[in-house]
Amino acid sequence: MLRFFVEAMMNVPTPLARVAAAFLVVCSSLLPSAAHAAGPAAPNRTQTAVLAGVCFWGMESVFEHVRGVTAVVSGFSGGSKDTAHYEDVSTGNTGHAESVEITFDPAVVSYATLLDVFFRVAHDPTELNYQGPDSGTQYRSVVFYANPAQQRVAEAAIARLTAEKAFAAPIVTQVVALRGFYPAEAYHQHFAALHPYYPYILINDAPKIAALRARFPHLTKA
Repeated sequence: MLRFFVEAMMNVPTPLARVAAAFLVVCSSLLPSAAHAAGPAAPNRTQTAVLAGVCFWGMESVFEHVRGVTAVVSGFSGGSKDTAHYEDVSTGNTGHAESVEITFDPAVVSYATLLDVFFRVAHDPTELNYQGPDSGTQYRSVVFYANPAQQRVAEAAIARLTAEKAFAAPIVTQVVALRGFYPAEAYHQHFAALHPYYPYILINDAPKIAALRARFPHLTKA
C-alpha cells in the first residue's frame, strides 16, 4: 500500500508533494520487510521411515496410532515404478514389498522407537517371506533405510534384539537401501480405519492395536 501511495505522490507536480514522497521512501526503507518481520521460516522437523513386513493395512494401522507420527502411506518399495501396482506386486515377481512410509516428528518419537514398535508389535520379524495368512516375497520383513544413520540404527536394533533373545527364532529382517517408495492405490489407504469390521482387519490387525496399547501405552494416541 505504501508503495502505491508513494508512486501516486511522485506523479503530483508540486514541490511539497515530491518532498512528502521522498520522506515516505526514506521511512519505508527503515521498516522491516514482511519476511523479516515474520521471522525466519520454521525448518521442517519431520523425518520419514519406510518399513515392510506384513500386509500394509495392518502396518499402517499400527503406526497411525503412535504418538509423533503425523502421516502413514501404504505403498510399495524394492522394485521399479513401472510395477508398483497391487495386481503386479501380488504376483511376488516384482521385487516390491508391501510397505508403509511413516512421517514422524523425531522430537516426539525417535526412529529407534519406531523400529521397536515395528519389531515387537507391527509384525513377526522371524517369518521369512510370509506373515500370518499371507505368503510371498511381497510380505518379507525389510527396513528400507534412507541414510547411513538409519542403517546403523536398524542394524543395532537387530543386534540388540538378537542378543536379548527377544524371539524364539532368528530375525530375518533385511536392512536395505531405499531406492524409492510408491504409494498404493487410493482404496488401500487408511483401510483399517475405514473398514474396522472387515474380517481380515478384525482377525489380523485389531489385536496389534491392543498389543500396542499394552506394550507401549505412553506411545499410543488417545
